[in-house]
Amino acid sequence: MHSDEKAEAMVAGEAGGVLEESPIPPNSGVHLSGHGETQRPIEKLEERRDSSRSSDRTSEVVEAEVDEHVQDLEATSAVSTGGPVYSAFSKRNKRYIVFMTAWAGLFSPLSANIYFPALNTLAQELKVSNGLINLTLTSYMIFQGLSPTIFGDLADMAGRRPAYFIGFVIYIVANLGLALQNSYAALFLLRCLQSTGSSGTIALGNGVIADIATSAERGTYMGFALAGPMIGPAVGPILGGILSQFLGWRAIFWFLVIMSGVYLIPFLITFPETGRNVVGNGSVPPQGWNMSLLNYFETRKIEHSDALSRTVSRQEKRLAQADLASKRKLRWPNPLRTVHIILEKDVGLLLFYNSLVYTAFYDAAASLPSLFAEIYGFNDLQIGLSFIPFGVGCALASIICGRLMDWNYRRAAKNAGITIDRKRGDDMKDFPIEKARIQVALPLLYLGQACLLCYGWVLEKNAHLAAPLILQFIIGLCLTGAFNVMSILLIDLYPLSPATATAANNLVRCLMGAAGTAVIIQMIKGMGRGWCFTFITAVIFFTSPMLWVLTKMGPKWREARRVRVEKHKAEKAASHAEGSDVPRTSESAAAREKEADAPESIAKVLEHPKHQEDKS
Repeated sequence: MHSDEKAEAMVAGEAGGVLEESPIPPNSGVHLSGHGETQRPIEKLEERRDSSRSSDRTSEVVEAEVDEHVQDLEATSAVSTGGPVYSAFSKRNKRYIVFMTAWAGLFSPLSANIYFPALNTLAQELKVSNGLINLTLTSYMIFQGLSPTIFGDLADMAGRRPAYFIGFVIYIVANLGLALQNSYAALFLLRCLQSTGSSGTIALGNGVIADIATSAERGTYMGFALAGPMIGPAVGPILGGILSQFLGWRAIFWFLVIMSGVYLIPFLITFPETGRNVVGNGSVPPQGWNMSLLNYFETRKIEHSDALSRTVSRQEKRLAQADLASKRKLRWPNPLRTVHIILEKDVGLLLFYNSLVYTAFYDAAASLPSLFAEIYGFNDLQIGLSFIPFGVGCALASIICGRLMDWNYRRAAKNAGITIDRKRGDDMKDFPIEKARIQVALPLLYLGQACLLCYGWVLEKNAHLAAPLILQFIIGLCLTGAFNVMSILLIDLYPLSPATATAANNLVRCLMGAAGTAVIIQMIKGMGRGWCFTFITAVIFFTSPMLWVLTKMGPKWREARRVRVEKHKAEKAASHAEGSDVPRTSESAAAREKEADAPESIAKVLEHPKHQEDKS
């Protein structure tokens, strides 16, 4: 390529260079301003503008450079080292984002678990059996699996903020209906709607963390983000027991209405858009409904500034916004994208085994109200308090396992001779990520299985209350910890579509969990408490070799998927090159004459009808 053409292509690259696969060389000194990034000197812009006028093929070069780096959301490779920083958000901003993500993730498990202490009361008031009331748990879990397939695809397509907002509006409406309903049919249907609104938050949260954290630090950040969802099983039953016992079961749903409204206020004002297809690494200002109120005021303030030093920066950001917007195709969310992920060999194995672990844990939790009422004669408040060991174990699991994962990641990188780059991310092509994650999960799995086996038999023998409570804590710590580790491994396998990948995880685990909760009471009645939990333990123990297969074969399957994606991208680029081979001398001349300065030139090329036709 001619040197003048390279200069022009580099200018074009700045418009879209905030994405992970940026064409800007690491030593070019060219960055988008904002979030601590340095501005490009005006002199360099003028020099490049002058040199660009000597080329007849400027538009072809720019179009080729722009289209060459369009990302495939299903790509399997993480960011490559040596490019721009992975995230332009400051450490303080990251902490706030993680806090808000954890808070949002609290609502789905809170809504499920706050309901447990009121199950017996609802069955009596609505004059239905415990089996029918348990079906409201089953329906909740079914939609807990289906909902993220829509919200995950929406978030990966349009950004995180719109998906969050739509979900919370649905959630608030459902809780209002639940607080006012008087029939089992209304309870059943509105629980489905409640689950639809709240269940996307965990998938969206995982997507947000993948937006701002590299694989080397993802364990710790994800651990704190998952603290919210893990606190739900701890505080939910306690709050539900207190509200149901003293204010009636309707107070549960009024409480959820108030709490979700309180969350939406700071979210709408301060929570930034993190979707990498909307704001890149965070240095591109969001547009439209992706803006928070603070983003809006910051944009207005910049637009009213006449400082010459900001002129180029504003133009660059507009070009970057236009480039990212051109790669987003808004459409109806497609739940089938999650099916595409499930059909991958390594992902399919991981999701199936993860769903078995989740079902085992949820069976223990869902059966607790009826078992403790039968064995110990507990009321709603006492049943709620009995969930504390479960919840404390779950909350500790997210923090402890997050740090363990980051420690083991560093150890695996050292053994493999790989240098960790926390700012730009690591090339995962030759990194044994499956081994690094599963090594943390296995000890937790086997300890949790042993305690689950003992849990069934201490209930069978009507042992002292302390015995099942202690075992609940260990089950919550170990099984939930192993589940979280495997969920993060899934994001490592699909770093550019984290919300969609997490939605696939939710779909499989919740459908499996729904089947488990639908039959757990009948299993206990037919098999007895001890043999029922023995059977559940045997299932997850004898299927655990799947993880060994994943450790051995996973890197080969991941590499084969990477090669397949790269081949598809190469074919797409070749097809584009053939389509752009038609001479366009008159167009180039016209473009060259209109190049008053470089940013306007690039904007015209990006908006050129032929360019839009080639991209489509």
